Amino acid sequence: MALALSVDDQEQLHKWLRAPSTPQQVVLRSQIALSAHEGRQDLEIAAQLDINRHTAALWRGRVAKEGAGCVWDIRPGRGRKPRYAKKRIQQIISATVGAPPKGITHWSCREMARAQKISKSTVNRLWQEYNLKPHRQKGFKLSKDPRFLEKLTDVVGLYLNPPDKSLVLCVDEKTQIQALDRTQPGLPLKRGRAGTWTHDYVRHGTTCLFAALEILEGKVVGQCFVRHRHQEFLKFLKQLDREFPEQLTLHLVMDNYGTHKHPRVEQWLRSHPRFVSHYIPTSSSWLNQVERWFGEITRKAIRRGAFGSVEELNQAIENFLAHWNQNPRPFVWTATVTRIMEKLQRAKAALERIEPGCTTRKPRKKAK
Repeated sequence: MALALSVDDQEQLHKWLRAPSTPQQVVLRSQIALSAHEGRQDLEIAAQLDINRHTAALWRGRVAKEGAGCVWDIRPGRGRKPRYAKKRIQQIISATVGAPPKGITHWSCREMARAQKISKSTVNRLWQEYNLKPHRQKGFKLSKDPRFLEKLTDVVGLYLNPPDKSLVLCVDEKTQIQALDRTQPGLPLKRGRAGTWTHDYVRHGTTCLFAALEILEGKVVGQCFVRHRHQEFLKFLKQLDREFPEQLTLHLVMDNYGTHKHPRVEQWLRSHPRFVSHYIPTSSSWLNQVERWFGEITRKAIRRGAFGSVEELNQAIENFLAHWNQNPRPFVWTATVTRIMEKLQRAKAALERIEPGCTTRKPRKKAK
């Protein structure tokens, strides 16, 4: 008697058969169910799939009773028994998040395998299962600005709700950009081979890029200088004054670098009321959108370039600016003040909750 399967069950079983990630036991059970649906007897299915006829009869009956989804069920007690008990696995995980041996900064698979007297493949499997990556480390910095919330609200408000008849410009400097040249010509990219360059280089000097990102359209105004003092910043502000129509108010989002707050700069800003300054909190460069654009120019125009002089580097920066402004792309800000504060509170709580075994650098003692 043929096994009755709905059209949806048939389609689902066929999808599981085609999926490359489906376990082999599920594939076998799906084949049994589909063969039974086509009217084949248990002996015929067993011969076709090279299995015992009792297995074919078992899964014919289970699918008829429980539906096609039961082919994924694994009964308790089935499968290979774990080699290590839960207590032993917990010891390995606790050792991983604990202090490493003296002389090294973090555990490796082989170091942990030797210390725990197990195979490195077991360590690797447990680290993947518990999502542990001792070889990786991420940077962070929590701002200690006493006016953090006030400044954060001010800047995020500009991003999410820009004022009418005004432009929001994210301003900053990318300093010490090196004009690096390779000691030998590299090989170009070709099919089957990546482009090459020498590991060593020659320095030809540095330049400083002042840039202002207009957040609505994504247009960038930039200018290169030899130094990044308040004199150069004043020249760049005058360029911004000429660049944009006089009837528009310009809201400048800047960090707390001394150049931006120099008395002569503040005096010039007071004499040009169309400029309104907004300072991000200290240690919060992620809040300035022009930093995201600096990443673009670094990856696409500077890092893989070879420059025989500072003039060549400046020309490459100008070329990228022209290329970007032909089809500017704004960076869309979506994070609200509430979401940012919730994330920062979780970070602060994690710092305050030092787990046993973790090592932290002791704070320096203040000089008397």
